[in-house]
Formats: sequence, structure tokens, C-alpha cells
Amino acid sequence: MSGLEDLYREIILDHYRSPRNKGELETPPAHRTEGFNPLCGDEVVVYVDVTDGVVSDIKIGGQGCSISQASASMMTAAVKGKSIDDARKVIAAFKQLMMIHETNVGGDGTEAEFDGDGETNGEIDLGDLEALQGVVKFPTRIKCATLSWNTLSQAFDDASV
Repeated sequence: MSGLEDLYREIILDHYRSPRNKGELETPPAHRTEGFNPLCGDEVVVYVDVTDGVVSDIKIGGQGCSISQASASMMTAAVKGKSIDDARKVIAAFKQLMMIHETNVGGDGTEAEFDGDGETNGEIDLGDLEALQGVVKFPTRIKCATLSWNTLSQAFDDASV
């Protein structure tokens, strides 16, 4: 296993063992949305509080595999404090990452180039979320990684923000 794969594994395990933003928010004002993956039993509850078009707070609950729980933890860190529009862009970028084949990561199989302004080749810099890129090698696990993201997107739609 390469050093990069070891690092990615450690990032995922760190978020699984010590999830960020775990807990509940009072509803209302927060919006509560549940997601469930019937194929493996993963469950996620997303609490999102939006103030003036910004994700002012977000918490997660639920249970599931290390991939689903780590992804949910990373998601909260990635969208907290962002505008709804920017959060939706991060959601779209992450879901796109889950569709990229390993040979297309940087266009030629190399890592993508960072341009220093928080974006990668004109796209959003996903930071630690890129650790989940290896999930695409296991198509049945992609739903585990995207469960919380789909649930957050549904929360935004349900709350009409």
C-alpha cells in the first residue's frame, strides 16, 4: 500500500473514530432530515441550521459503516459556515468525485493540480474529502459515501433554502 493510501485510510479512520459535529440541534430552528441505505443498513440524521443563507450550524447522528460515518463527519466540516449556494457546489463536487474513475483524477491518472485559491483545476478543493476517492473502486460502497450528502441536499430542498 502506498503512503498516500495509508494517509487516506488514517483520515477516514480519524473521522470515523472522532466524528466532527456529532449530535443534535433543536428543531426548529434547525431542519432535521433522515437518510437510510437499505442495502447495508447505514442511517444518517442531518440537522442543519441556516441563518441568512449560510449554514450556521450542522450536526449529524446515525450509525453505519466507517465510510458512511466518516463521509458524514467530513461533510459537516466542509459545509459549515458556507452559503447554501457554496454548500450545494461542494455537494456537487463530492458527488462528481464519487463518479470519477481513478485514471481520470488529474486527467492523466496523476493527482489534480491545486491552484492555491481553494479550487482544483477550476473546481472546488475538497481537501480531506479526497481521502474517500478510493471508494470508487468499490461501487457498492459509493452509496455509503454519498448517503449523508444526499440527505443534506434533501434537507436544503425540504427547508426551501
